[in-house]
Amino acid sequence: MNAAAEGAIYVAGHRGMVGSAIVRRLQALGLGPIVSATHAELDLADPAAVRDFFARQRIAQVVLAAARVGGIHANDTYPADFIHDNLMIECNVVQAAHRAGVQRLLFLGSSCIYPRLAPQPMREEALLGGPLEPTNEPYAVAKIAGIKLCESFNRQHGRDYRSVMPTNLYGPGDNFHPQDSHVVPALLRRFHEAVQAGAPEVVIWGSGAPRREFLHVDDMAAACVHVMQLPPEVYRQHTQPMLSHINVGTGVDCTIRELAETVARVTGFGGRLAWDASKPDGTPRKLLDVSRLTALGWRATIGLEDGLRDAYRWFLAHRTQARR
Repeated sequence: MNAAAEGAIYVAGHRGMVGSAIVRRLQALGLGPIVSATHAELDLADPAAVRDFFARQRIAQVVLAAARVGGIHANDTYPADFIHDNLMIECNVVQAAHRAGVQRLLFLGSSCIYPRLAPQPMREEALLGGPLEPTNEPYAVAKIAGIKLCESFNRQHGRDYRSVMPTNLYGPGDNFHPQDSHVVPALLRRFHEAVQAGAPEVVIWGSGAPRREFLHVDDMAAACVHVMQLPPEVYRQHTQPMLSHINVGTGVDCTIRELAETVARVTGFGGRLAWDASKPDGTPRKLLDVSRLTALGWRATIGLEDGLRDAYRWFLAHRTQARR
């Protein structure tokens, strides 16, 4: 556990893909000191342990990047775990931060909070406008609750708790598990293994028709720090008390087929792409409207193919770890 100091920033989930990227960004900007704790040192689902942790530290700001995450298969297989664990984490951390007098907190959610058939691109105002995607509804409900938790502490206690909703993330530190990973690491691993085996084709779940937006995790980290540092009056100028979250994305999407073709190019796979239409596609399209974030002075800078090459380089350098 890192030693705390006056004005420290606690990054919950600092070992995850997003949390570690945020730590790198904070360090690059000379912000901190940074407080962190591993799961073995602090179980965020244990309210007493979280309260004790905050009581022992001198924390000025919190970045809540800790979460139970996974792709369609993981969400569909473990729905109770996804809703329970994420609700417990966010409730414990937000409540403990408030009790410890922490004035500013950044909560990280997900674009899956929006209705399955939300108008595209999805504006922040689409929240609670219709049924969610069934394959990840428990996770989405937990993230919606996190937004409302932050807004409620702001309204009742005058806190400055902010929320950002990223699109699909990928990059260094991603989970490359063959079943429980998201689409980008799953494809990178599958195509890599096909190249190694000399396979003539790669079979991909779904039809390839759904459209998705992808954001490199280093861009996400930069956006988080940018939003966290905004003066309160600027943040409030572009949000509303009960609609305070901010979309974080590129504003550009592609089909899963186009993504697969790009991954094939990045990994050097020259065989055929086969599509298993018996597997679920998920939401037909997920593209965020990022005009609110743009108005706040931030845009993504890492293109998809460049970002995929960076993620693939990380995978190659960490293959033993990534194969778990």
